[in-house]
Amino acid sequence: MVRTALHITGDDKADAVLSRDPLALLIGMVLDQQIPIEKAFSSPADLLQRLGGKGPLNAAAIAAMDPAELVDIFREQPALHRYPGSMAGRVQAVCRVIADDYGNKTENIWKGVQSGEELIARLRALPGFGEQKAKIFAALLGKQLGICPEGWRKVTTPYGKEGSSLSVADITKVRATKKALKAKAKARAAAAAAAANA
Repeated sequence: MVRTALHITGDDKADAVLSRDPLALLIGMVLDQQIPIEKAFSSPADLLQRLGGKGPLNAAAIAAMDPAELVDIFREQPALHRYPGSMAGRVQAVCRVIADDYGNKTENIWKGVQSGEELIARLRALPGFGEQKAKIFAALLGKQLGICPEGWRKVTTPYGKEGSSLSVADITKVRATKKALKAKAKARAAAAAAAANA
């Protein structure tokens, strides 16, 4: 089980679910596309609540659900993703792999891996995980949870690089970078407005 306290969503309850439930964290990564990071990673807590609220999430149970029922749960307002139908299917497919290939334990994906290459290969084999998503999640595991098989930084470049602020793996730095960029843009806009009115 994940024991490190994660601070990804800005919501304490959602972060607590991510911190104690590896499947919730992985589902957050599955959902992390075309929506804000905070929404993607808070949706697993909402999914847990809609499935009855008793944690942790169970990959085998989700894999065995009627696909239409899972889509309805994803579509319930507020929807868990911008594309609830396709993402419900992707989450169910990932859960099926975890149930069938990893003994229904998400952490078995990274448990005992000997190298960064092996970790990336396991992640890339998951439905919906391309090279970039696999690298970002492996960097998240390394930087936030201390899961650092040999060579992990090299295979997760640029996300695993020390000091980078490109992904959810460095969420606090990403927020600071975005905040600084917004402040600069606001200052430029104000200067341009002042110059136009001069």
